[in-house]
Amino acid sequence: MEKSPLDSDSKKRFISWPVVALMDFVTVIGFDDLIYNFHNQGLAIVTTWIIMILMFVWPYEMMVGQLGGTFNEDGGGLASWVRSTNGDLAGYIVAFFYWIAGLPYVVDVANSVVVSISWLVKGNGDLHKYMSTFVFALFTAVVFLLFIWFQHFFKNRSLEILSTIGGGAMFIMTILFVVMTVAALIHGHHIETQPFNLGAFIPKIDGHFLSTFGLLIFAINGAELAGPYVKEMKHGNRDFPKAMMMLLIMTAFLTVFGSFALAVFFDAHHLPYDLKMNGSYYAFQALGNEFGIGNVLMYIFAATQAVYMFAQLAVILDASTRIFLSDVALKYLPKSLGKLTDEGLPINGYWLTTAIVSLVLFLSNWLPSINDMFNWLLNINGIVSPFVTSFVFFAFMRIRQNSKKYPSTYVFIKQDWLAWLVGTWCFVVTIAFSLLGIRPTDATPGTVLYNKELLLNIVVPIIFIALSAVLPYQAWVERKKLQKWSLWSLPAGIIIFIGGAFTIVSNHLNNQIWIALAAWLINTALAIAVYWLFFWNLSKKDRQTA
Repeated sequence: MEKSPLDSDSKKRFISWPVVALMDFVTVIGFDDLIYNFHNQGLAIVTTWIIMILMFVWPYEMMVGQLGGTFNEDGGGLASWVRSTNGDLAGYIVAFFYWIAGLPYVVDVANSVVVSISWLVKGNGDLHKYMSTFVFALFTAVVFLLFIWFQHFFKNRSLEILSTIGGGAMFIMTILFVVMTVAALIHGHHIETQPFNLGAFIPKIDGHFLSTFGLLIFAINGAELAGPYVKEMKHGNRDFPKAMMMLLIMTAFLTVFGSFALAVFFDAHHLPYDLKMNGSYYAFQALGNEFGIGNVLMYIFAATQAVYMFAQLAVILDASTRIFLSDVALKYLPKSLGKLTDEGLPINGYWLTTAIVSLVLFLSNWLPSINDMFNWLLNINGIVSPFVTSFVFFAFMRIRQNSKKYPSTYVFIKQDWLAWLVGTWCFVVTIAFSLLGIRPTDATPGTVLYNKELLLNIVVPIIFIALSAVLPYQAWVERKKLQKWSLWSLPAGIIIFIGGAFTIVSNHLNNQIWIALAAWLINTALAIAVYWLFFWNLSKKDRQTA
């Protein structure tokens, strides 16, 4: 097997399983995840969380525990698991999609950092009053670039520093919120959500409810991001499942009790329109007012949130890049992508991430307000994130089909046939709710906003799928030494694309959303065709002699 460009960064020091659990915790669940789903389902989310914990989260995190123990010497996490069971091409496809599917959330996390800074500086989240959508996107990009510098400055220690502080602080803040909510109820605080009875906890199953499940799966997935760190644990095959169990307990507490506590301070039937963006701060603001300490808790939470979100950036950016580069057949990747800094960071992987993040930011700027941008960037994760999580269950099904070939110290469900059926259940659920997530959840059907979000929900996944072919193509160009002809052909494609873009805009084809989609797809396909025609003819002699 080819040597990974990140192998030199392995096994320098051991990471304990509680730290791995905290590193994973910051990617799996946070206080904001409670707010998002409380906004979508109201008090019924408590029941939904309990069902999800028992029927999805528990088996999911235990499956990750067995996969991590089975492939404890591999550094690519999910990519390694799929590559080991299904071959090089499958490993590349999973690694690429896992990496790129995390990028909308990276943007969302960077957005949340900007929001937390606004609360720390201004004491409110009224971003729309003093910045445009463009300025908001620009600030998000600046946060992202500052973070890359932070990673470089602190080297890989930033992962453990930020995850331990951020994950621990967020869990403590959630416990504090729950405990103080109980204290408020004991002292006679009125429960805002009424009626507060058994019927209020029963979910209303309709199209909106089903479309929100993708965001629920997104809220609790990410456990497999700890996969690349199994080999950096002293006894990974034994201790990694312990980290998953600790993660499960923390997740169960946070989701169930945290959601219940939110119903005390928010009327689930009349929620603020910007609850997804600012709800966490409103919650701690209300709690502080209840106990007569003003905004103290809100400011503490805002500082915690900023560190927590930076920790998410650290783990998501580093772990997803490692999944992408650590155990993917190198024939699918350009050599330049594996370049490491002196500190062992895959810097070109970071810059490629930055480029795609900028594209997602640019597309989100099409929406009318900052709140709409924030909500859409959050909701797009409910489509792409469950899709890539389904590969965890696919890999688990494969190892249970041949358990003798893939032994592990920890085994989730002793009977192979039953384990396979549970894996199949989780696989089908994630795929189904990924597709249902295409329906916009925060816009009214028939409105311009609904059509724009629906269009973006279709276009962004198409772009991601198309990009998956670019890196293998660039690797092929490198192997054949055809970079010169590829570079010379690029201006022809760009000129055609710009000419087509001018035609679309000048003829007002953008006025009708679905006509605009068709026009831009045709324009893009034409530009690619012209580039390929030039490249194929210019490189003919070199290809024949190669």
